[in-house]
Amino acid sequence: MTPGAARSTAPAAGRRLRVLLYTVAVLVVLADQVTKQIAVGLLEGGPRIAVLGELAGFRFLRNDGAAFGMGSGATWIFTLIASCVFVAILFAGRRLGARSWAWALGLLLGGLTGNLIDRLVRPPALFHGAVVDFIDLYFFVCNVADIAITGAAVVLIIASFRGIGLDGLTDADRVHEDAAGPQDAPGPLTGTWDADEEQERRR
Repeated sequence: MTPGAARSTAPAAGRRLRVLLYTVAVLVVLADQVTKQIAVGLLEGGPRIAVLGELAGFRFLRNDGAAFGMGSGATWIFTLIASCVFVAILFAGRRLGARSWAWALGLLLGGLTGNLIDRLVRPPALFHGAVVDFIDLYFFVCNVADIAITGAAVVLIIASFRGIGLDGLTDADRVHEDAAGPQDAPGPLTGTWDADEEQERRR
């Protein structure tokens, strides 16, 4: 690989990962808001619809708290927290180097945005809206956004067990870099980005 190509491949890989992140986020938001509108139209005011007996079904709730209804009446606090996490994800996306992290942050961003939209614009008031929950899973009632956030946590746990960081480097990579010293670290005039790019494609 030529020096010019080495300089361009890493930013290109980062752009592809950011596209994946935002694509996943948009799809989650669309799925979340569409299913919530369907739930409002078909389930609000009606009885629980059993799918697997008491284990799973559909039951309409408007949740003005956090998970499991905790923090009811403090919607503005959760709106503020979600907004801060939203901004943090946008900044973290600029350092993406692993596909697993792109999926995780995309799911998390989409899930947070879906519930944030509810808190911002749904009844009872602007910025104090209640989140629409309708998927009854016995112990709790949730929505598509909540499922996406849970999926993000699972992906991050798997990435952590594999030792993959946000930048795409594994623990073994970091040990190798420390042992190699700064004179062997990847630079704009070396061809070591080949290995980095191949590593990114595997994740």
